[in-house]
Amino acid sequence: MVLSMERWIGKVAVITGASSGIGAAIAEKLVKEGMKVVGLARRVQLIEEKSKTLTTSSGILHAFKTDITKEEDVLSAFKWTEENVGPVSILINCAGVFKDPSLMSGKTEEYRRVIDTNVTGLCVATREAVKTMQTNKISGHIIHMNSYLGHVIPPSPGLSIYAASKFAVTALTETLRQELLAAKSKIKISSVSPGMVETEMTVFSKELDKERLELLKQLPSLKDQDIVDALIYILSTPPHVQVHELIIKPVGEQI
Repeated sequence: MVLSMERWIGKVAVITGASSGIGAAIAEKLVKEGMKVVGLARRVQLIEEKSKTLTTSSGILHAFKTDITKEEDVLSAFKWTEENVGPVSILINCAGVFKDPSLMSGKTEEYRRVIDTNVTGLCVATREAVKTMQTNKISGHIIHMNSYLGHVIPPSPGLSIYAASKFAVTALTETLRQELLAAKSKIKISSVSPGMVETEMTVFSKELDKERLELLKQLPSLKDQDIVDALIYILSTPPHVQVHELIIKPVGEQI
């Protein structure tokens, strides 16, 4: 199998959650690979600042302010992208939020925030990407940023709604594969499920309590660049190869 990013040069990639962490890191890498990247996030200024550091790269980074939980924002982002940058060839769903409310005592708004971001927003973005790929006859690639918690639930209280959202992503990856198969589409769908990664949702979080942060900092972890390398591997596979699920765990992780 020959791995190459050459067929994506000059093509358009949309990345949700592109203001920080894995989303920001893969956006930078794809620009350096020669792609036209549209980064979607609420903190759009962070993407704009990043784009200024990439002016010597062969690709280009655009920023579009988007709240992934608002359908109108997602629709506007894809409309703007197609009209101003071009039809989408790659979608990477990186937008995500980690909240740990108990099912016995959590707040409804916390449940909704996790589901709206990690599940519904992902579905809307995926639908719009598939729509533009089919319209323009593009054999594109959609990647869901999943989690190992979408496959296994460790004995740790407070993971209920987050784990449920990631189990949903696992199911959505397979159901989309089946839908694309039934439609005789050449669009690829992949899920990437990391274990513990050092991001703003984990060890750099400003929302988690001190006790949980200290616990997370003691655990084996991956860097965002480790996940970027995995994403590039998936995108580099030839058209007849589909990496359906890729689980990446730091050495020493217990679950």
